[in-house]
Amino acid sequence: MNKWHNPYSPVKTEVIDSIVETPTIKTLQLKPQVPIAFEAGQFVELTIPGLGEAPFTPSSRPSVTDEMFLTIMKVGKVTEAVHLLQTGDTVGLRGPLGTGYPIDSFMDKEVLVIGGGCGFAPLRSLMYTLFERSKEFKKLLFRGGCRSAQDLLYRQELAQWAKRDDLDMKLTVDAGDTSWKGHVGVVTMLLDDIGMDCHEGIAIVCGPPLMMRFVTMKLVEIGFQDQNIYLSMERNMSCGFGKCGHCRLGTYYVCKDGPVFSYDKIKPFPDIWS
Repeated sequence: MNKWHNPYSPVKTEVIDSIVETPTIKTLQLKPQVPIAFEAGQFVELTIPGLGEAPFTPSSRPSVTDEMFLTIMKVGKVTEAVHLLQTGDTVGLRGPLGTGYPIDSFMDKEVLVIGGGCGFAPLRSLMYTLFERSKEFKKLLFRGGCRSAQDLLYRQELAQWAKRDDLDMKLTVDAGDTSWKGHVGVVTMLLDDIGMDCHEGIAIVCGPPLMMRFVTMKLVEIGFQDQNIYLSMERNMSCGFGKCGHCRLGTYYVCKDGPVFSYDKIKPFPDIWS
């Protein structure tokens, strides 16, 4: 993987498209002047000229380096500006930063991926990689949940995933309506009778902190080993280099040592879900 020699300097990047996913979430299709190679789980810093920057994990296929997709929820000053971007606008990208998923270590194992809400975005990138290498795993499962059917990202794409022979997928929403024909309830209910070797299997979790907390507790309860549970702890990241201290997690800096951690590494620290 070719990392940029000067990660402090953003690369000029053109907005190719801005896709509305939900009322508060958009996906940007970006074309940087320099191809960007990244691993699933790593992140980039998106710069809005004259305003600031913020970290985001790509939601696109890591094997495609001449374009990048970022799926972004409107939650603050920079993300509000992101939602106003239009085709032809220019932004900056720097990275990739952080550490991704150790996918090579998943070979010959059963792999369970669990997403909640906006956590579907970074997991989309991971799933592309897992699909490309699906013959290397004994089994591949995806369990996802969100508040309502209207909050579900990538609905058309998920419908295609459901047809794959190499994926066991189930989705749920907290509150159903007449348009929703799937499961109703929190995502942990989908982990009962999961149908895999939990003791030797791999679990990957990404979503809101509360969801990740209860999913992790459930995974431990049904037999997953702490070192085989991987969590994406994308919280309070700012500079991307472990210098500002906003993302301190025990002895780690999430932006530099993560954002992907195995549960055994961070379990001893208090307030990991805050």
